[in-house]
Amino acid sequence: MSLKLITKIASVVMAVGITSTQVFAGAFINGSFENGTASGWTEGSGYRGGVPNPLNPADYLPGGSSYLAAARSVVIDTTYVDPNLGADLGTTVYSGNHSYRVEDTINGGNASLISQTVNNYTDGSIFFAWKAVLQNGGHPADQSAVLQIELIDLTTNTNLITRTYNAGDGGGGVDSRFSSKSDLFFTPNWQIEQLTIDSALSGHNFQLLVLAADCSPTGHTGYAYLDGFGAVTPPPVDVPEPASLALLGLGILTMEIMRRRARA
Repeated sequence: MSLKLITKIASVVMAVGITSTQVFAGAFINGSFENGTASGWTEGSGYRGGVPNPLNPADYLPGGSSYLAAARSVVIDTTYVDPNLGADLGTTVYSGNHSYRVEDTINGGNASLISQTVNNYTDGSIFFAWKAVLQNGGHPADQSAVLQIELIDLTTNTNLITRTYNAGDGGGGVDSRFSSKSDLFFTPNWQIEQLTIDSALSGHNFQLLVLAADCSPTGHTGYAYLDGFGAVTPPPVDVPEPASLALLGLGILTMEIMRRRARA
């Protein structure tokens, strides 16, 4: 067999291999909820009264020991205003026209969860954005309304991103990203999480779990908003004011005029 023919065969094999990898590479489905549903996601909820923090998110997935139904969470759009904080919470949709609210906005001692698993993920990053509202009922940390976020590398069984915040008495269960109003701890700004997929992680299987729960004595609420999950780089959190954009445009125009005069 000639060297030229061997080289040609090798090129074809490599091309097929690359194509196959691209075809079977996993991607997150409906990460921005822009089709107005939670398709592509797994939803779950159940009663958390008497169950101390931290909760086990898997217990609230279908088939889990605390799973009852998937009815208290909902996809929302840009017309939705948070019923407990209104304008103080700011936007309830981070990007596009829809987001997902995990758990309802009233008390009841319940927990809700949304999760998605992707296999053979090869994109360069995983992004997602969240907001939380946790009511402080004066309970200790293990009984309080709580938000739990886990991004797990299933290939190596490693938690890559873990966030746990609770509304325990004294505010020790939240950090500086939270504000407070009355008895509510909340994040007025969207919190952007990013995981860079380097060569050590490329092709692995990943699972995101976002759980929000009311307090264990059932009298105080906890819920969260989720948006923008996937490989797409999210837009900036702060959008320039119209006046700032006008000044920027004027500056560009001035520079262009000066450039043309210099040429002349």
